[in-house]
Amino acid sequence: MAAPMKPTAKPFLVLADAFRAGHDSPSALLGRCLEAIDAREMELQVFTAINREGAKAAAEASSKRWREGKPLSPVDGMPIGVKDVIETRDMPTQMGSALFAGHSTGFDSASVRALREAGAVIVGKTVTTEFAATEPGPTCNPWDIKRTPGGSSSGSAAGVAAGYFCAALGTQVVGSILRPASYCGVFGMKPSIGAINRGGSMDHMSQSAQGVLSATMADGWAVLRAIADRAGGDPGYPGLVGPASAPAVSKPRALGLLETTGWAETGDGVKAQLGGAADRLREAGVKVLTRRDSVEIEAAEVALQRAMLLTRKINAWESRWPLNTFSDRDASKLSQTMRDRLKEAEALTLEEYRANIAERDKVREIYARLASVVDGSITLSAPAEAPVGIKSTGNPIYVVPGTLLGVPVASLPVLSSNGLPLGLQVIGYRDKDAELMATAAAIEAILGTGMAVRA
Repeated sequence: MAAPMKPTAKPFLVLADAFRAGHDSPSALLGRCLEAIDAREMELQVFTAINREGAKAAAEASSKRWREGKPLSPVDGMPIGVKDVIETRDMPTQMGSALFAGHSTGFDSASVRALREAGAVIVGKTVTTEFAATEPGPTCNPWDIKRTPGGSSSGSAAGVAAGYFCAALGTQVVGSILRPASYCGVFGMKPSIGAINRGGSMDHMSQSAQGVLSATMADGWAVLRAIADRAGGDPGYPGLVGPASAPAVSKPRALGLLETTGWAETGDGVKAQLGGAADRLREAGVKVLTRRDSVEIEAAEVALQRAMLLTRKINAWESRWPLNTFSDRDASKLSQTMRDRLKEAEALTLEEYRANIAERDKVREIYARLASVVDGSITLSAPAEAPVGIKSTGNPIYVVPGTLLGVPVASLPVLSSNGLPLGLQVIGYRDKDAELMATAAAIEAILGTGMAVRA
């Protein structure tokens, strides 16, 4: 086995001037991505499928548009990976399940169709856990192949970190975008619930959101805007709101520092990392308040104590279908985890589910009151760096609150632990995705980019 290679993510938007001037091209960029794939894919196992010829054709068409000064969008020519729970017309959508081996619908999801219309280059399908849930796939962490890349957007995060593509689509119903972003040292964003159209994606649950992992924050925002501009949000939702380009940096007046239930599972060294980040923000003129400074923050901390349990119960009920139909088809091809989830779902009652979503509504109301006190909140994206072993996707304890709340959340690659990446989580307010990005950009400008490595 070759010696480990330091990951090198590939930013995209910074290349626009070079594309226009003819000093670089989407075809040349794709060539560099394919070189990275050829160098590491045997050990990392990021992909379930690669469409090299289709990607090359798309990149050539994009290069021609850039030469003529007629790019279709800011992401025209951007190499992108697609999590394998999201439909693509030209590659199978197998959802990390033996039950769907070789399965292809022949259609694009809403987000993939929108990206193609924007000129993006779809490179391949990336490994996911089974049905974007718990059972992991074979992908390894580019920083240390003995460690998990996180999940369920495992291949998407690892591929961005390894320079296979500039951005990738992910989904999150517990911590499936932010935790892999943290472990792999890339930017990750889960938008507000409903902000990105999930049509054609196996992430139907009420807390599910489709989002992005990317080399830079600006690249990630451009991808989300390209989708929202062409496909909108989920039916009944207004879609992602904000400017066409990355929102301007806006230094927050105050931030809340949330400990959450993850605090008890976090070592002193990582706590010191978060404390140091808070001190640097304070030195830059940002108030950082904790539960000891604000009754509203204390109320939010208390309300979020049951975030993990509540999310698991809601997800279990909402998994009843399609798991019952999958089980009818061939239960032997479902993991024991999925069979256990179905049993849990069948043991729950509609009255219990109603009580759980009513409690979630109350938690969301309590958190929303923080807007009168702080511009957003920060916490860790994980209690530690990526753990050794790929049979687990790591601990989602810190990222489940933002998912329960349905608010936009980002993981910034600005911290480290034991020489490996660790994300700082920034939590915003419902349908205020652009404001979250502006706040996150200010935080990143103050703290730097930590362990992130960019070409």
